[in-house]
Amino acid sequence: MRFEKSSLSVGIVLLALTVGGCASPAWQSITPGTSQAELQARVGTPAESYQMPDGSLRWFYPAPGETKWAAEIDPRGHVVSVRQVLTAEDLGQARIGGWNMQDVLFRFGKPAETAYFPLMHRTVWSYRYAEDSASFSTMHFYFDPEGVLRLTQVMPDFLLVS
Repeated sequence: MRFEKSSLSVGIVLLALTVGGCASPAWQSITPGTSQAELQARVGTPAESYQMPDGSLRWFYPAPGETKWAAEIDPRGHVVSVRQVLTAEDLGQARIGGWNMQDVLFRFGKPAETAYFPLMHRTVWSYRYAEDSASFSTMHFYFDPEGVLRLTQVMPDFLLVS
């Protein structure tokens, strides 16, 4: 019975990776200079949209397999870049004491989960991501009462590991 459960879990992970891989060709066809309207026509309405201080936009599109695509759109309405942002490299760029909740939100979109730890006086935002094709992790961002990033923590994602 343990073997069957493990095989089923591996099959589910492989299916999620396959489905996530199927989503990427549409993204690969979006090149810099593509209009905002063309982007939306090809991949749909974004799940999240944020106006940046410089007038540009950042659109987020969640995808299967613990991925989230971000489209950077300049103030004139043209795509600057499109990329998957829930990566160890991107999440690891967070600056303790230098970033706040808005910085994290604008870079990674809404978290998968939020929590509040009253004894620590910390709000925690959690983002699940694929470390590689076989392992998953969760990045936790801990914010103080003023919304300043005070701690980051990477842990294995036990919801995706059997």
